[in-house]
Amino acid sequence: HNLFGLLLSELNDLPSGEWHFRRALELAGPQAPFLINLALNLLKQGRTDLADHYFAHAHELAPSDMKTLAYWSTLYEVRGDLARAQSLLDRAQALSSAAEVNLLRSNYLARAGRYAEALAILDAAGTLAGDGQLARGRLHERLGSYEQAWQDFVEGKRKLAQEGGGLEYKADAVAGFFGQLAQFFARENIELLPRAKPRSDVTQPIFIMGFPRSGTTLVEQILCSHSAVLAGGELPFLGELRKLAKDLFPGPEPFPENLAQSWTADHRYAATLFRDYYLARAEQYGLAQSGKAFFTDKMPFNEVYLPLLKMAFPGAKIIRVVRHPLDVCVSMMSNNMTHGFNCGYRIEDIAHHLAAVFELVEHYRRELAPGDFVLRYESLVEDQSGQTASLLDYLGLPFEDACLRFHENPRYAPTPSYAQVTEKLNDRSINRHLHYTQALNPLVPRLAPIMTAYGYR
Repeated sequence: HNLFGLLLSELNDLPSGEWHFRRALELAGPQAPFLINLALNLLKQGRTDLADHYFAHAHELAPSDMKTLAYWSTLYEVRGDLARAQSLLDRAQALSSAAEVNLLRSNYLARAGRYAEALAILDAAGTLAGDGQLARGRLHERLGSYEQAWQDFVEGKRKLAQEGGGLEYKADAVAGFFGQLAQFFARENIELLPRAKPRSDVTQPIFIMGFPRSGTTLVEQILCSHSAVLAGGELPFLGELRKLAKDLFPGPEPFPENLAQSWTADHRYAATLFRDYYLARAEQYGLAQSGKAFFTDKMPFNEVYLPLLKMAFPGAKIIRVVRHPLDVCVSMMSNNMTHGFNCGYRIEDIAHHLAAVFELVEHYRRELAPGDFVLRYESLVEDQSGQTASLLDYLGLPFEDACLRFHENPRYAPTPSYAQVTEKLNDRSINRHLHYTQALNPLVPRLAPIMTAYGYR
């Protein structure tokens, strides 16, 4: 059960992973390794109070275990209690060595704005793993050393791909799959697909779409500061409908061509099954019966499966967040991003995938008319109040001042943006790409259609 829990947690099926960790504890009794795994799972779910309880229990059972203290310290860092985080890390170091906690120590110093000290720790550490190299690059950027920052980003991503077993982006396979989607999901076929009726007995999803690092976590934090909205985070349910479609309609036709079977009267129940599967998974995550009007789903690249979404939820509220694609590219290069067919390990692959997804989404918007709300990140920064009011109006929600004070929301957003959404809205990340023009200029022709569509230069 512990191994299953680890596997499912790694696959981001956190409630199922939690169940297996709890079952392991029921069968074997309290054991520190199982308690730590459960605590880490709960932390990734954003359930920090409960995670704190299990870290404390694990420490009681194994007071000399350095990893317990180190992991426990991360909980207080994400809460913003840096003093407590540093104290726990000091105790972890006393049980091991400075080298064992270098990356965490550097992260905490960076969070406190002590960038030079944080960089000195990583420079003294010698050989860095991929995540450490990216962290050093972000520190170089903070200190204005942009050439060194980019070198660290490139090398850090190379190491991460290697550490993952030689991860590669298969551009031809992506092009083939996206081509199949575009060919099948044409207007004449889309009009034949069944649509599920809405269910009024459960909380409804809001889909927040956009490229990774485009501001989707910020938008989710704004929305879940409203009394009617619960944060769902990155939910895998929509992508799972592809497998469900394969199970429903086996045969020689691959997905999406097999959906043609849903055109007939005896198979039109498929849309209802898609809807109920999604909501059943949401219930498993504690979202569908929350008492709120909405929960959010911000899984990156959900837009690839937009036609399935519209089968299950024809009237769904869809927010499309856009940001300058070159800023997105830089942000994806500087963080460990695992979504998108392994596109995040080389700048050329990032740009290729963003362009490919944009082309597919533009096709969907022509053929499907999704009725989405387009929100420019830069416009939100420039006019926070006005853009927030327009967003809430699209959702049919009354304006609440708490949405403007999203940075006061105690919720932990388990994404690389968790620290940024605890700050007031600022323009620090706008035009970040201007520091890296030499590296990015070759990408401009590939990204030009996105830039033109949304008014970027």
